[in-house]
Amino acid sequence: MFYITLFWEYLKNYAKTRLTYRADFWIEVLSDLMFQGMNLIFILIVFQHTESLGGWSQAEVVFVYGYFMIPYGIFACFFNLWGFSERYIVKGEMDRILTRPAHNLFQVLLENMDPPSLIGSLAGAIIMAISWTQLGMGFELTDLLMLTLLVAGSVLIYMGVYTSLTAIAFYSDAPTGILPLMYNIQNYGRYPVGIYNKAIRFVLTWVIPFAFVGVYPASYFLERVQGEEASMALLTPVVGFVFAAIGLMIWNHGVKRYRGAGS
Repeated sequence: MFYITLFWEYLKNYAKTRLTYRADFWIEVLSDLMFQGMNLIFILIVFQHTESLGGWSQAEVVFVYGYFMIPYGIFACFFNLWGFSERYIVKGEMDRILTRPAHNLFQVLLENMDPPSLIGSLAGAIIMAISWTQLGMGFELTDLLMLTLLVAGSVLIYMGVYTSLTAIAFYSDAPTGILPLMYNIQNYGRYPVGIYNKAIRFVLTWVIPFAFVGVYPASYFLERVQGEEASMALLTPVVGFVFAAIGLMIWNHGVKRYRGAGS
């Protein structure tokens, strides 16, 4: 209850701040939708020059992209660690965080919430629904339950990977440029892994498992039983739990090494 109350208070404080600058809020929403829209347009342009992509039709690839947007929007809202090194390490705000009773990572996440990112998740759900209809797939209650489970697993993967990389700031005084690189790599997860060579497929599956934030879990609903994607989908929650646990362990170890802001 303590953490739920704390989350609610931070959310109210965010709302009060953004209501003061409503134009900025809507500009952020529109810019995010335009960016996601450009990615979708790129996929559509690709299919103007080919009938399939690694054996996947346009509707199937768009469906995967719609799924990809849902966990990413949730992650971007609640796990926004983009400017952690500059704000909390270089400027010393981590000292303030460590004097408070709640877990330090939870406080950092609450201070950097970005609710407008959830609009991207809503747009992704709409894209999935449209593609679902175009593909003529049936819908049952179990599909909704599995979607919730798979999305949760995908979000945990994002959390684990980015928490681990962000924690590098505790070991190095200089801000790292790994996060922008990882942001570009994650986009590979929204395309069929069959179009990549074996080395890239292995990396996207077991090393930096971004295939589990898009194509693998989406394959569960597409029932692509002729490939490995459908069977891999059920591993999404497991992979998410493992990487989230690893990320939290690296973060906690980094906090123990932290000695405060220097002069």
